[in-house]
Parts: sequence; C-alpha cells; structure tokens
Amino acid sequence: MQLLKTTDRDFSVKFKALVSDRREATVDVSGTVKNILADVKVRGDAAVKEYTSRFDHYSPSSLRLSADFIAEQGSQCPVDVKEALELAAERIGFFHQKQLPQDIGYSDTAGVRLGLNWVALSQVGIYVPGGRASYPSSVLMNALPAKIAGVERIVMAVPMPRGEINPAVLAAAQIAGVKEIYSMGGAQAIAALAYGTESLNPVDKIVGPGNAYVAEAKRQVFGIVGIDSVAGPSEILVVADSQNNPEWIAWDLLSQAEHDPSAQSILIADSESFVKEVLAAVEEILVNLPTQQVARTSWQEHGAVILVEDLTESVPLLNQLAPEHVELCVDNPQQLASQIKCAGSIFLGRYTPEAIGDYLGGPNHVLPTARSARFASGLSVYDFLKRITYLECNEAALQKIGKAAVTLAQAEGLPAHGGSVAVRLQEY
Repeated sequence: MQLLKTTDRDFSVKFKALVSDRREATVDVSGTVKNILADVKVRGDAAVKEYTSRFDHYSPSSLRLSADFIAEQGSQCPVDVKEALELAAERIGFFHQKQLPQDIGYSDTAGVRLGLNWVALSQVGIYVPGGRASYPSSVLMNALPAKIAGVERIVMAVPMPRGEINPAVLAAAQIAGVKEIYSMGGAQAIAALAYGTESLNPVDKIVGPGNAYVAEAKRQVFGIVGIDSVAGPSEILVVADSQNNPEWIAWDLLSQAEHDPSAQSILIADSESFVKEVLAAVEEILVNLPTQQVARTSWQEHGAVILVEDLTESVPLLNQLAPEHVELCVDNPQQLASQIKCAGSIFLGRYTPEAIGDYLGGPNHVLPTARSARFASGLSVYDFLKRITYLECNEAALQKIGKAAVTLAQAEGLPAHGGSVAVRLQEY
C-alpha cells in the first residue's frame, strides 16, 4: 500500500506512476482467445460444449436452459433476496426510464426538413459472470436498460461451474423478463453470441463484465458486433475529511478490494492522524473478513493513500486518476462534485457508500474502469439505442443550398457527387 504526500518533493513522480499503473492481467490471453473464437465460429455448439466441459466441468445436453429449469431454480431464491431484487429492479428501472431521449424533427430557414430518430437495437447479449462470484445485480443492471430501450430479444449467457448456478441469478432474470438463457461462459460464450451457433442466433451487441478471457474476446469480436466496453478491475477513490468515522471509510475501501486481487482502493485525506486511524481499521477488519485473501492482496499491492494539505487538491488528482467509483465523504460534497470531469459514478456525502450504487441506488453499476472514465460513461439506455438521421429537400430547398454542395464536390474532386446535385438544379 502506497502512501503519497503532496508536500513530498517526489510526489509528482510517484503520482504519475500511480496513474499509469496497469492492473490488468499480465498474462497475454489474446492467442488463446483468438483460437477459441475461430473454433466456435467453425464448429458451433460442439466447440462451445467442449470448452464448457473443459473449463466449467459441466456437460449439458442442451446449452439453453429450459423454462422449467429457470422457474424451478428461480423459486429456490430466498424470499428476502427476491424482495430485495424486486426493490432494486424498481429503482433501477425508474432511473433508466428517465433516460429515454426524444426524437428531433424540424424545418430550417431554407425549407429543408431534418431530424433524428432513436431506434432500439434488435437483439442484445448479456454476459453474467459465474466464476469467482455470481452477481444477480448485474443481471438487472444489464437487462433492464435494454428492456426499457425497447430491445426485442435479450439473450443471457452465464457459466455454470459443475452444473451449479446461483438461484438469485435466475430469479433476477425472471424479474427483468429475460427468458433466453444459455449455460456457457468465457471466450466461447462471447464467440457464440457474436457468431451464432446451431442453437443460438447471433446478437447485435454484447454487454456485461467478465474475466480477462471474456474481456479479450469482446475486444476481438468488436466490429462484428458492438460491445459496451472492455472491463478492467474494480476501482474506488474515497475523498474523506477527518470528521468521518474511520471504520466507515475502511469498509468502503475494502468494498472494492474484495472484488479482485487487481482491484484498487485509493483514499485522499487531509489529516495524517485520520489516515492512521483508517489504516488501523482496515487491518482490524481484514482479520475476520471472509474475503480477506483477495482484499488483502488488492490493498497491499494496489491500494494507495494520498495525503493533501487541503481537500480542494483532490479534484485535479481525481480527474487524472479517472476512477470508476468516487465517494465524497465531506460536508459539502456537491461543491467538489461540480468540479469533477472524469469519474464513472459519484457518491455524495457520508451516508452514501458505493455499495448502495452496486445494488439498488438506481444508476448503473457497469462503469468505465482503467481510466476510461476520461472518455466513457456507465451503461445506460443509450447503449441499446441507435440514432438514425433523416433529411428532406423539396425543389425550392435544393435550389437554395444545392449550388454550395456542387462547389464543395468540385473542390474535393468528386464530380459524380456534384453532378447528382447539379442535374436537379434548374440551370443545369
């Protein structure tokens, strides 16, 4: 765990190293993924089943889960968990419903009609992890925006190691209205969704997080299908003053550290004594934390504390780090939030732990990682919509703007372009 102080002479060097730290898998899986994709593209179901048997130790007769199986497994979800999922679905759905954009249509002063229509994608694939942890919340976060956008066909791929699945995952799928579900994971699942197999028609876009193989597979099929992003290890940055309970902040830092050994938790604080209390609390919590091994590795290898003289210094540092999650545990969080330009999602105040956003806050928890918040946003309804523009000229409108088009076509050396306009003008 690194401790950086803005007053140190070598702070800029150390901070630059922190910003440029690449925490993704160091093993190059691109070759393996390329071979799996090519194999599934050629052999379809047979290849997917072979990889499922090899990696998941499961040999299903059919990759697609039956409606009876989904219902039977979903019914085993504990009542309190199902009720929590239903509340989460209600909140997530309401927030994303607000995102639906309006079509544009108008006539300009030249008499040209212009517009833009929003159209939903036809079919989307959702990848739900099932390895280190299976997340029913991810089902809701990926499926509900697609459903609200108007996607007609939503396909879910979820690995079932040794034939087992978390009932809450299927309960979440039922709540979200997902009926087409396949027991497959890894790069082979991405290949099946992108290329299609005998039992699975291909989709137009693939969303959802996964391990290094899933991420690389999504990278390689991009262009054949759309993807949301290439997800990296989780991140959290907490800005906290000394008025906080240090134990609260310690739990917040570990909430992301327990995701993955490569996850990163960063604290920016303005009190050295408070920092020492937080660090002590982290160690105390880790002793009895069931996910101690993962969380401790993440904290020790990638965790960082940045000590500033004033919390206003946190904003430019934060914008350079461009973290996935930002907690502003200060008295006037809106003041700092208004200056933040690079973050996946912001959690305001001492009573808004990031975990609320992971489950049922409302905004999506599929967020940009690895500093991609500099140019990317979290998953939303917009990821499942396309924009189609239209343009209509009548004869009078073309007379007004056509000559300029001919001039530009001639300047670019494209005579057929100019001719297609000029032939319609009266003086041609």
